[in-house]
Amino acid sequence: MAKGKIVLASGTFDILHPGHIKYLEAAKRAGGENAKLVVIVTRDSVAERRKGRKPVMPEDQRRFLVEALKVVDEAFLGYEEPGKIGNVRKVIKKIKPDVIAVGHDQDDVEREVRRVVAEMGLNVKIVKIEFFGEDELNSSSKIKRINVEYYQRRHS
Repeated sequence: MAKGKIVLASGTFDILHPGHIKYLEAAKRAGGENAKLVVIVTRDSVAERRKGRKPVMPEDQRRFLVEALKVVDEAFLGYEEPGKIGNVRKVIKKIKPDVIAVGHDQDDVEREVRRVVAEMGLNVKIVKIEFFGEDELNSSSKIKRINVEYYQRRHS
């Protein structure tokens, strides 16, 4: 079997849902035949700095679930360095991706990745994965909101 490209994807993956799976499947497809998908899972401390709250699921459990997905070849926890995006340069040096996939809602990540790749003079393809429809349960935030509303109705 020919060696495929390494695709790098990242995210918090709090409360895993179909949108996450579709994102990761599309990321792997972006690498072509025999691609290897490596996923960086955001640390709790970084997610809290970015979003103002800790994820519902602890980082080790989120990484475990992501790595257990059929589409994912390896999953690692990201770095904890402070900063808006984290240490993109360090991740790229470690993983050595051929392709970096960013989500439809990761404009700040895309800008930072493009800047770092250009500064490093690398030939890395950066792809933005499209949004996958308006399904009710396509984001962790929606799932949390629905659970809160359900709990409030049941206990009011």
